[in-house]
Amino acid sequence: MKIYHNPRCRKSRETLELLRRHGIEPEIVEYLKTPPTKEELRDILRKLGMKPQDIVRKGEAIYKEQFKGKELTDEEWLDVLVQYPKLIERPIVVEGERAVIGRPPENALALIGQS
Repeated sequence: MKIYHNPRCRKSRETLELLRRHGIEPEIVEYLKTPPTKEELRDILRKLGMKPQDIVRKGEAIYKEQFKGKELTDEEWLDVLVQYPKLIERPIVVEGERAVIGRPPENALALIGQS
């Protein structure tokens, strides 16, 4: 199991703790320090069953200043998310061919067979 984690985010910390309480020590990717590549994002989105714009944090200043109201293609959004990883919704938990966004943290339970 892998978690795309931001230790400064309360929901991300709560999701990580929830996994640990269930005996899971996931691979932790601090995506602000080690951003996913475009191909990694494409794979994560496939597992989530979402489009790039679905995981954009629209409350971030970067979004409001540069992208609000703009119509971008999926490829353009992927480029934006690679360039500005702060815009990626967090945390994202991946297990095999499935992934969930840990908002709320309990979403991660679906990946360990407990919901």
